[in-house]
Amino acid sequence: MSGHSKWSSIKHQKGVTDARRGQLFTKLAREIIVAVREGGSNPEANFRLRLVIQRARDNNMPLDNIERAIKRGSGQTEGASLVEMVLEGYGPSGVAILVKALSDNRNRTLQDVRNIFSRHGGNLGESGCVAWLFDSQGLITVQTNELDAEELALDAIDAGAEDVKIENNYIEIYTKPEELEKVREALGQKNLPIASAELSMVPKTTVELEEKAALQTLKLLDKLEELDEVQHVSSNADFPNAILEKYQS
Repeated sequence: MSGHSKWSSIKHQKGVTDARRGQLFTKLAREIIVAVREGGSNPEANFRLRLVIQRARDNNMPLDNIERAIKRGSGQTEGASLVEMVLEGYGPSGVAILVKALSDNRNRTLQDVRNIFSRHGGNLGESGCVAWLFDSQGLITVQTNELDAEELALDAIDAGAEDVKIENNYIEIYTKPEELEKVREALGQKNLPIASAELSMVPKTTVELEEKAALQTLKLLDKLEELDEVQHVSSNADFPNAILEKYQS
């Protein structure tokens, strides 16, 4: 692993407000719907569905919400069709940003994303302009708290992790996409406090920004994530802890 971004993991440490949690449930429901349409409603036979249901449970999404989304995805209830979109662009100082969205109106979502880029010092680019800078990997975030981070890292490697990054109060565990579920289950059996486990677009290398550009980029990333249609935002910006603390204050 030649670089990683602390931004997503820091967001997990902050937790989410009730308003943001409601929005998270909407995003998770959309992912469940698309996973069911793509691979069927049986989680045992649908890897993508298993992953998103586990994420929904990790975030305390009510079982009724999960079941409704599965029914909608399988056509048992009506709902607008959702289109998967991958949008690419540049933030302040040319930092690479990758946006994954699920939308029932492609043109509206494209315009919303373009507007956010332009308002916060960035611009939307052509398809393929930054995707090559990222690899698809499994990413598990575990809160260390009073745990021995070094021992936890060894447990993750024994379970099949490719790489581990130790940060303050949490560790990031990287896996091959197909190994994510196995590693997560192994760590879960040890009753470790898993904050998140998902497939993520991880930058091959990262760029550290000066303070003004870093704060502007953090605002841009947050505004993108606030869009209901946006499921995941990835960036190759790496932010020093001092910048993250200043932004959160």
